[in-house]
Amino acid sequence: MKRKMTILSITVIAVLLLTACGILPSTLTGIYPFRESKSQAVIEPTPALQSNPPLDLAAGEVSLEEYQNTLQTVYAQVNPSVVNIQVEIAANFQMERNPFGDFDDFPAIPKNQIALGSGFVWDTQGHIVTNNHVVDGADNVIVTFADGQVYSAKVVGKDPDSDLAVIKVDAPSASLTPLVLADSDQVKVGQVAIAIGNPYGLEGTMTVGIVSALGRSLPSTAVAGSTSSYIIPDVIQTDAAINPGNSGGVLVDITGKVIGVTAAIESTTGANAGIGFVIPANIVARVVPALIKDGSYAHPWLGISGITLTPKLNEVMGLDENQRGVLVEDVIAKSPADKAGLVGSDKSVEIDGRKINVGGDIIVGINGEKVEVFEDLAAYLIKKGVIGETIRLDILRDNKPMSLEVTLAPRPKADQQK
Repeated sequence: MKRKMTILSITVIAVLLLTACGILPSTLTGIYPFRESKSQAVIEPTPALQSNPPLDLAAGEVSLEEYQNTLQTVYAQVNPSVVNIQVEIAANFQMERNPFGDFDDFPAIPKNQIALGSGFVWDTQGHIVTNNHVVDGADNVIVTFADGQVYSAKVVGKDPDSDLAVIKVDAPSASLTPLVLADSDQVKVGQVAIAIGNPYGLEGTMTVGIVSALGRSLPSTAVAGSTSSYIIPDVIQTDAAINPGNSGGVLVDITGKVIGVTAAIESTTGANAGIGFVIPANIVARVVPALIKDGSYAHPWLGISGITLTPKLNEVMGLDENQRGVLVEDVIAKSPADKAGLVGSDKSVEIDGRKINVGGDIIVGINGEKVEVFEDLAAYLIKKGVIGETIRLDILRDNKPMSLEVTLAPRPKADQQK
């Protein structure tokens, strides 16, 4: 199979895309107690958060002191639910080379690492949400709460393709305050955004900025260490300072609701450059319950690779210069798209020094919703797609409109994608 932009995939060209977690060479020691919990899952706003409606900053009726007090209130309510995560990665035994270039008479020396990240309380049963890349490969996971309580945690579910994971601690339900998710589809560029996490292991750090862009996408390979070529769509961009160790922490709005999970930064230095990326709350809301229930999340799958139309592509294919949609480059054999009769491209052209397959179907709609860019397809599938559901694809074939019915299937695992 060709690995171009398999759904959900994209090519991202960036100076440097980094996960926002930190790794320190160390050895973790000590015994951390388990605490029995008899709690029940609750995803409801706390009374304190409900009593703080959004500030009408635009009206000019809020003083700097009131704004400052609101930030302090948000921190007081949210920070106790944000945790520090330390992950011990077992040593790979390595031989120490002597000054003369051989390994004689030198024993194997373990090289342990401690990965640092963040997470937040999901429910009163002890489930904590973080990034997959924070706990991937973990042998031991230690969670430290804002009040200093320390617990050993177990990983209960991971999804590399959304870079989300759930771990669980046995803590008293009374000490667990779940955070509330915002509707990330309602987030607007320019609104106040507050990041709380543990950059460089500095617990309980709060930074403030704005939502600086919407509709970004991240390759799951960049943030999850996965070999897949799918993307995470609808990613939120913020200028609130995010640094290594913030991974798995929260970006919240002015009422303390979670906009999303901080996951990555773009930087030339490895530190904050004002461009942080956040997995939106609506994806979190869909994936996390499955991770808790099943330990994994099955993504709906079409089985194509494609590319967003451009004016140059339109010209090459004889389309209207303003045509929008997604050109199907390849259709994976025996995939839902293949079974539905979707046609891939069969001719190769060179545009701006890049070879592109052209001549295939052009997807312009999915279940009645417009598809103008590749991310529209990705976002629909992860937010609305249901495995086993038959959806309608509106396409152009040879510049003529038609529709196809496609029954979505589970996305193959990375090791099944040949």
